[in-house]
Amino acid sequence: MSRRFIKKGKPKEIIKKLTHKAVMEYSLVSEGDRILIAVSGGKDSSILAWALSMLRPALKIKYELAALHISTDFCACCKKSVLSQNLEEWGIPFTDLFVPVIGRLKEGEKMNCYWCSTQRRTELLRYAVSNGFNKIALGHHMDDIVETFFMNLCSKGIMETMPVFLKYRKFPVSLIRPLALLEEKQIIACANELGILNASCTCPYGINSGRREMRKRIKDFTEGSGEVKRRILNALGTGEKNYLVEL
Repeated sequence: MSRRFIKKGKPKEIIKKLTHKAVMEYSLVSEGDRILIAVSGGKDSSILAWALSMLRPALKIKYELAALHISTDFCACCKKSVLSQNLEEWGIPFTDLFVPVIGRLKEGEKMNCYWCSTQRRTELLRYAVSNGFNKIALGHHMDDIVETFFMNLCSKGIMETMPVFLKYRKFPVSLIRPLALLEEKQIIACANELGILNASCTCPYGINSGRREMRKRIKDFTEGSGEVKRRILNALGTGEKNYLVEL
């Protein structure tokens, strides 16, 4: 797999080129796919929706897009009217589904990112299966993938991260992450260029999360180098099991 990344050019062009590269190299989109985009209202999923819509001519295959936003009982900051308007302009149907994430907590349990993620992912899968979608597109980017690897390595002692393509065994649905080759700063630049960054939603529970601490650690040892993060990403897909410790 080629690892020549596009780093120069206008933000929108960089997004389209690297998303196209990920789609082709990881075989993320096929003829006749019905793809459900999980849109939180944040910059990542918004740029994902825009990119998948803009790539139709370049991919030269027919695929259907729709977007699902999951509203919760703890976060009302998402500007859904703006999100809905943007998706309409990009030709993507939009559905809003309410899930009482806090309301599902058992007595004595506290709200946390893992619980929220589990509840939202469960409802996302149910909706996709019930409505005939065969793929779910998530807005995770390269920084998310690298951070997840080091979080699992340091906190759980396991070498796992977010796969770019994941086919579920129990469901007729696959997960795809078309932004896998993009750095967060490239997504921010594109959101700025499109004028949608100020309309993005930020989860109140993510402000002091362990992910932010890991992000700082990675920035320290990589000195903010995108090239180093790209090498880490490449290593995650090319590791040789014979050179690992057998337990």
